[in-house]
Amino acid sequence: MILIIGLSQVSIYTVKHDFDILFEKRTKPIIKLEAIKDAYVVNIHDTLYDVYHKNITLEQSYDVLNLGEQLIEKNWSRYLEITFSEEYKTSWVTKIIKEFFIIGSQDKNKILQNSIISNINDKNVKIKELVDEIILELSNENYERVSFLIDDVNFEINTISIYITNLTNYDLNMAISERRDTQKVFNTLSMILNISIVWVFLFSIILSIVIILHFKRLHFGLEDAVNEKTKELQALNESLEKRIQDEVGNSRKKDLIMFQQARLASLGEMIANIAHQWRQPLGSLMMIVQGIGTKMELGKLTPQIVEEKVNDAMLLGDNMSNTLEDFQNFFKPNQDKEEFSLKDCIEHSFELSKYLLDKEKIEFHLKILHDVTMYGFYNELSHVFLNIISNSKDALVSKEHKKLIEITVKKSKNKIRINIVDNGGGIDEEILPHVFEPYYTTKYKSAGTGIGLYMSKQIIEKHMQGTIDCKNTYYKIADQDFENCTLFTITIPVNEGNKNND
Repeated sequence: MILIIGLSQVSIYTVKHDFDILFEKRTKPIIKLEAIKDAYVVNIHDTLYDVYHKNITLEQSYDVLNLGEQLIEKNWSRYLEITFSEEYKTSWVTKIIKEFFIIGSQDKNKILQNSIISNINDKNVKIKELVDEIILELSNENYERVSFLIDDVNFEINTISIYITNLTNYDLNMAISERRDTQKVFNTLSMILNISIVWVFLFSIILSIVIILHFKRLHFGLEDAVNEKTKELQALNESLEKRIQDEVGNSRKKDLIMFQQARLASLGEMIANIAHQWRQPLGSLMMIVQGIGTKMELGKLTPQIVEEKVNDAMLLGDNMSNTLEDFQNFFKPNQDKEEFSLKDCIEHSFELSKYLLDKEKIEFHLKILHDVTMYGFYNELSHVFLNIISNSKDALVSKEHKKLIEITVKKSKNKIRINIVDNGGGIDEEILPHVFEPYYTTKYKSAGTGIGLYMSKQIIEKHMQGTIDCKNTYYKIADQDFENCTLFTITIPVNEGNKNND
């Protein structure tokens, strides 16, 4: 089939190319030769005759003669260009076919063609010289000499017309010969194509018979193999039931062991989470107690201060109690959601952290561009803010410059974006990809467990259907530009129909 397709394309290409040669190389040049003959007769011969008999002036003849010479030169140059152009040579496919099947003659009578062209070139030069001489004699009004020269020009024009006619006949003979060769090439290719079709048809029949016989042998072989395998499976099934019972018993034992290990791991993770969440409010409580003691010693303790500190301590105590309840329900799917203000949640988290932030002289800035009423888990989202604020505080403790933390809230379409940034110098680029991994921490074991950000990521992604990212960036905090700031970006979808859908 590939051979048939290839031969058909070769046939089409060869015939088209050969017909292009017949038209471009043989037909067009004949038109040019006829134009040359007409130019000699009309522009040269007739013009000289009219000047001699004073039908036109000598000045008028200049333009006609120049035009004639230009037409002759242009058409003759174009004829030679087409005749000897490499573009119109026989294609290599045609050459191979003609040589293999001995079609036509590859070497044409180039000597005759070259001889005629050479004679025409000589006559062109001769006629041009005679015309120039006639013009000169006419200028001198030597009409007797002009008469003889016009006769010579007429003779040369007749001669060159004969040469052009011979050249035309040569091109026509070549066109007929090449057309005959093209027909033979086409017939040869058609014969090869027909033979190829017959061979492909016969090969297809033989191949089909071979394939059918092969499939028959394969079918019987597979049938025997299936029977043998069936016997083996029957033997295997007889002993399989006992093996399954043994494996089920072993699997149950493994399940019990894994269940106990999972309970212990969950308990350890729960305790670690509670310890992590309690560490910050306990520190705040200690600072409250120390502050009361200090003011007592200085005699500055007043009922108003005691009431304020008691209220702060009660707030921290309530938060620690809520932490136990939150972590108790953290892994349960039936947590209760509630409506709350995002602004209140952030301010609540800040209140829980303000003692530690004040102790380290850290300024906290909150920019609420769009307050949103959310439907979700208030305390869990507060834990996320507390974890990030705690990490920012730890990064700022050792810094000497002005210490700043800023939270910006902005709503965009159906999403709320929360940016939490500090000027603590950023996070090491090698550590940055691992900050959300569980138990990955750069702090001492007594200062951190490495689960705060991991837990925050779980809350945002699984419970709030949002995303949380961290990166180092150039940022403006409190109208001051800082390099190497750590930026946490929390994106949470806000859908007015969440409550109803829930």
